Amino acid sequence: MYNESLNILLVLVVLVIVTLFKGIKTVPQGEEWLVEKLGKYSRVLHPGLNLIIPYIESIRQKVTTRDIILDIPQQEVITKDNAVILTNAVSFIRVTNPVDAIYGIENFKLAIVNLIMTTLRSIIGEMKLDEALSNREHIKTKLKEQIIDDVADWGVTVKSVEIQDIKPSKSMQESMERQAAAERERRAVETTAEGKKNAMILEAEGKLQSAKKEAEAQVALADASAQAIEMISDKIADKELPAMFLLGDRYINSLENMSKSENSKIVIYPADLQATLKGMLGAFK
Repeated sequence: MYNESLNILLVLVVLVIVTLFKGIKTVPQGEEWLVEKLGKYSRVLHPGLNLIIPYIESIRQKVTTRDIILDIPQQEVITKDNAVILTNAVSFIRVTNPVDAIYGIENFKLAIVNLIMTTLRSIIGEMKLDEALSNREHIKTKLKEQIIDDVADWGVTVKSVEIQDIKPSKSMQESMERQAAAERERRAVETTAEGKKNAMILEAEGKLQSAKKEAEAQVALADASAQAIEMISDKIADKELPAMFLLGDRYINSLENMSKSENSKIVIYPADLQATLKGMLGAFK
């Protein structure tokens, strides 16, 4: 009898200890625990010492109230001009209403990740490649604006969304490199052609200036010849003789220049050159 009473006492002691263990809950800082009574939501336990009704109430979920980091996986996105780019992001969220976060959706973390990925594809799909690569801040701001209302219904606040990386796909990078090389080659050809054109223009201008100078020299020479003929005519009565004299003088100078040339081997004089000169000299007497 004594042994039976002792056994019962031991069982009661163990039962009390287990009951107290189940009824006393210590919630750490940065967490909130959801309590259900017979399978139905009852209340939220806040940090500190809390009591629940053993065997009737139970802890449904432990929810952290600290900032949660969500890594958004890298994905391929097609831009408005059919370019394929790779992008990934990171989001910082915080649970502000544990009840909505647990009972409002099955898995709020997975839901937010998929929501960000879908929204990011939609935003970049409305942009061209150059816009998407150079407007990271615009994409981030627009992304946060579009998801903030949906996430708020789940008892979660989006503190920040950062675009970690946004770059063309490998095949797109190779295409861009080929395009850049072709553009550099085109510019080189244009530069060469422009240089040749400028050289031809300068050469033509040089020839034009040379021709103008030569024409001016011919005009000056003609004026000088005219003045010489006029002066000789004033001294000589014969009007044809001065012209013949100048022609003979130029002819002799030309023959003299030809004789100085290295390629000249034979110098030809007219047969009547002496008679002509004698006649010209006789006229001055």
